[in-house]
This record gives sequence, structure tokens and C-alpha cells, in this order.
Amino acid sequence: MAETAVSLAGKHALPKILEAVKMVRDLPKEVRDITDELESFQDFINDADKVAEAEQDDGRCHRIKERVMRLREAAFRMEDVIDEYNISCEDKQPGDPRYAALLCEAVDFIKTQILRLQSAYKIQDVKSLVRAERDGFQTHFPLEPRLTSSRGNQDVTWQKLRMDPLFIEEDDVVGLDGPRDTLKNWLIKGSEKRTVISVVGIPGVGKTTLAKQVYDQVRNNFECHTLIRVSQSYSAEGLLRRLLDELCKVKKEDPPKDVSNMESLTEEVRNHLRNKRYVVLFDDVWSETFWDHIESAVMDNKNASRILITTRDEKKSSFVEVLKLEEPLTEEESLKLFSKKAFQYSSDGDCPEELKDISLEIVRKCKVLPLVIVAIGGLLSQKDESAPEWGQFSRDLSLDLERDSKLNSITKILGLSYDDLPINLRSCLLYFGMYPEDYEIKSDRLIRQWIA
Repeated sequence: MAETAVSLAGKHALPKILEAVKMVRDLPKEVRDITDELESFQDFINDADKVAEAEQDDGRCHRIKERVMRLREAAFRMEDVIDEYNISCEDKQPGDPRYAALLCEAVDFIKTQILRLQSAYKIQDVKSLVRAERDGFQTHFPLEPRLTSSRGNQDVTWQKLRMDPLFIEEDDVVGLDGPRDTLKNWLIKGSEKRTVISVVGIPGVGKTTLAKQVYDQVRNNFECHTLIRVSQSYSAEGLLRRLLDELCKVKKEDPPKDVSNMESLTEEVRNHLRNKRYVVLFDDVWSETFWDHIESAVMDNKNASRILITTRDEKKSSFVEVLKLEEPLTEEESLKLFSKKAFQYSSDGDCPEELKDISLEIVRKCKVLPLVIVAIGGLLSQKDESAPEWGQFSRDLSLDLERDSKLNSITKILGLSYDDLPINLRSCLLYFGMYPEDYEIKSDRLIRQWIA
């Protein structure tokens, strides 16, 4: 009877034991897989956030945000499981030499295997949870159609705000006289070697406005000139193709049809630039490998050619000349720029006396950044010039930045810097949102919160 019981127990227990052994053995691969899946899941959450931003119906928007919170909770569970596994793999402190070393090692081995088996089961659970939450979101709020349709109008506004500095009138440029003269001298004078010049500054400080204005002023000093918008998403081949198309357009030629790879594109661009003095403006560069992609194509003719680049990241600007736009506009310059936009349809661009105090208050809330000032001034140009209405706008400006579709486009432009951060640093940055405006944050306290 006892032998039968043992036999039955063995038949039922052995498969479970073998399954557990296999799960522990495959655990490192499972952790690598879930780590990769976490990255793609974070991208899915970011896309889901954009669906919520694009939704116009308040009730539906609230339901989407609730679903996004569930997605985030699942992502946090994934991070916890990965952390638990990493902790279980850490080297243990050596045991007390007074005990039998073999016994200590055996106990530690058993404890470690139990922890890893627990991690393996948790990974299976969290993978099921992630799959269910992802499928549930797609069932209720299909991602792709909403990203391509609902955001249409906002994308147009966003692109308009981002492109406006390329078409700004010279009379509308305020507060850039010093940097403009410096940049102009660098472009026209200096070495006979091809010189690369980088204009660096935070988002909205006026890099594109400055570079485009100076480019327009000096381009007739060069035999060949063109402007290329780069931005975050580009391919090296596509960039060279656009450069070649623009060079052909300047010469009123048709672009070659049989050019299909990097080598032939590079050679065609070199042929167009050979023995010519040229200037090329590459606006809004993000990639650290950008210069590697174009260096061979923009040849050095030893005739004072110039490459002008705008970028927000100084690490991406390790070039010969760097012009940093560190200082925003003064309050006086900011008010002048704001008035040009806010009162463009009345008062000849001059601020009425009864609105000066409110206008100055709004300018200060814009942190005297030209891009933000221009966008908000343009919005107020559509409103009645009423002190009570403008006063209410100023009081609610922070809330309006979240709710108004036009002002929300400003935060999207400035938010590109946030999107460019690694995922782990994004979380660190968001901790600053817990503190009131102008609050002095103790670094030790913040670091402890990050660690926790």
C-alpha cells in the first residue's frame, strides 16, 4: 500500500519537478525577453498617451487615461520582476567560516533556486497581464487609426509652429543683434577651409530664427546655397537625396533618376559642390551620427564654404565654431515681440497702455522664450483686447497650456526634449512635478526619491 502511494506521488510530482527545473534553467532567457518586451511596451504606452491627448470627447478621454494607467501599472510590475531577478543573482556574502562550508553553500543554493523559481512564475503571470492589458486597450481604443486621424489638426498646428521661424520677416526678429553679427562674420569671413558652424540653445530660444535670418542675408555671397530641415526622424539616404534635390533645384536641373544608394548619392552631391563656394543650413539636428552621414558628401573645396547647423544638444555640436544662445530675451525685448504678434491686427503692433501690465505678466509666464511668446501672442491676437479677458487668460495660463489645442502644440515642441531622453531619465525628470513652482529642491532629498 505504501509503495503504491509513493508510486502515485512520484508520477504526479515528477512532472512538476521537471517543469520547475526547466523554468529555472530558462529563466535568464525569459528575463532577457521580458526586458526587451518592456521597452516595446513603453513605446506602446507612449502611443496610448498620444491617443488620449488627441481625443476631443472628455468622457472618452477619461476612459482612455484610465486604461493608460492600467498599462503603466503592468509596466511597473514588469520592472519589479526584473529587479527581483537581478537581486537574486547578486553575489552573496561569504558564509561564517565556523560553519561547514559545504552545508552553507547547499543552503544558499536551495534558497537561490527557490527565489528564481518564484521569479519564473511571476514572469509568466506578468507576461499574461501585459498581453491582456495590451489587447484590452486595442479592443476598446484601436491605436493606429486614432493616431493617424484624430491628431490631424493638431499636427498641422504643431508643424506650423515649428516651421514659422523659417519664414519670419526680418522686421519681426527681436533681441538677436549680437549673435546675428557674430554668426554673419563667421559665415562671410574667416578660413578658406570648409567651416562647420553650430548654433546651440534650448528649445524656443530662437536658433532657427537666427540661423535662417543670417542665411538669407549672406547666401548671395555663395555660388551655391540651400536649406534642409533635418528633425528627429530621418534616414541618411533620404537626407542626401533631399540635399541633392535642393541643389538641382537651385541650378534649375532635374534630379538624376538612377541614383539609388549612399555611394552614388554622395558622389552626385560632391559633383554639384565641386569647385564651388557653398553654404548649407541644416536645421534642427538631433542625431549624434548626423555629421558622419554627410561629411563625405559636403566636400572641402578650400574656398571658404560653410555648413550651418542648429541643434539643442551641445554634445551633438562638436564642430569648429559653436554659437550658444544661452540668454533668453530681456523683458523689454520680450514685450516688444509679444506686442508685434498680439496686436498685429490693431494698434500697429504697439501694446495699449491699459494692457501693458497684463502683457508683461503673460510674457514672464512665457519664461521670455521667443517661440512660446510668438505662439501665445498669436493666440491672443484672436481675442478681444479686453483687460478682464486678458487678466483671466493670464491667471489660467498654466491650465490653458494643458487644455487649449493651440497652446498644447507649444508643449509638444518643448516636449520633444523630454521624448529624446532615455526612458529611465524620463521618470527622474517627472519627479520635479511633485514640487511647487519656484520651490528650492534639496538634491539629497531628490536623489533619495529617485532611489526609492
